Amino acid sequence: MSEASGFRDAFDEFEKRGAVILGASPDAPAAQKKFHEKFHLPFTLLCDTEKKVAQEYGVWKKKNMYGKIVMGIERSTFVIAPGGKIAKIFSKVKIEGHTEAVLAALDALS
Repeated sequence: MSEASGFRDAFDEFEKRGAVILGASPDAPAAQKKFHEKFHLPFTLLCDTEKKVAQEYGVWKKKNMYGKIVMGIERSTFVIAPGGKIAKIFSKVKIEGHTEAVLAALDALS
């Protein structure tokens, strides 16, 4: 199951907490649309094809892919508090248990 599916499955819980979920990736709009439809996502996906948002948030990084150094996205989640301040950053996200951890971070804001 993908990270996006975890957020999809807990979408009602995020809404109860007043949270807004946005996904972002450097994928082209057509690829994002296909992904959005395939996983029936109830939240918005943002296209960052120029990687400006990824760079601003510090998630466009060097990665080791099969012994080669490449640039890519470090899977991350940002919890942004009311007022726009970043309250919590989850870096190098592992899918299992992640949704629950993000919900707990939201609970800690209240």
